[in-house]
Amino acid sequence: MGLFSESVNVICTEDGQPQDVRWQGRDYQVCAEPSRWYERRQWWLEETRAPLGTGAGLVDHEIWRVQLVPAPHTGTHPGRQTEDTGKNITLDLVRHLGSGRWRVIRIHDAGPSSAAEPEEAA
Repeated sequence: MGLFSESVNVICTEDGQPQDVRWQGRDYQVCAEPSRWYERRQWWLEETRAPLGTGAGLVDHEIWRVQLVPAPHTGTHPGRQTEDTGKNITLDLVRHLGSGRWRVIRIHDAGPSSAAEPEEAA
């Protein structure tokens, strides 16, 4: 698992859940119910002071854990193959409440979306 911060484009459902993600030049779809929680952030490292009347987004980050699969390619490149075919990725995303921008803050795994069945011993 890595911890960092990188910009990402996220399209959400009507109720605000991440649905589609464009990250590192690739398109992904959310393939499982995302999880949401809040974490404290060290706002004093980024802000000189807390403006009076602010709270939401200042003290806590809204974090979404999403499991992604590569989006199917359609249209301009019908024969195009990508190295991600058949793999899923689990990311933690944070949305800045003021700007609406999303960032990837953790990468959990990148492996096959389904494990091969072991062969039976003869």
